[in-house]
Amino acid sequence: MKANAVVSLPFQSEKQLNALTEALAPEVLWQVGVRSKVMLITDQHNIVLKVEAKDAVALRAALNAYLRWITSIINVLGFLETAS
Repeated sequence: MKANAVVSLPFQSEKQLNALTEALAPEVLWQVGVRSKVMLITDQHNIVLKVEAKDAVALRAALNAYLRWITSIINVLGFLETAS
């Protein structure tokens, strides 16, 4: 069974969007798992995460990993903006 998901996240700041894309680029380019494939696309002020997996378990694992990385990066960027 194949499982797919598309998540689109809007950003108001182009600076945050670029930082997030650059931070996740190594993870997207060098994917460890063979059960899922992740594509990261920027569209205007959105980041689109496309995940294709062999099964629902692999889909959930990939989504959880990327969404947690995204959340962590957003938190760090927010901290850096308030600290400066």
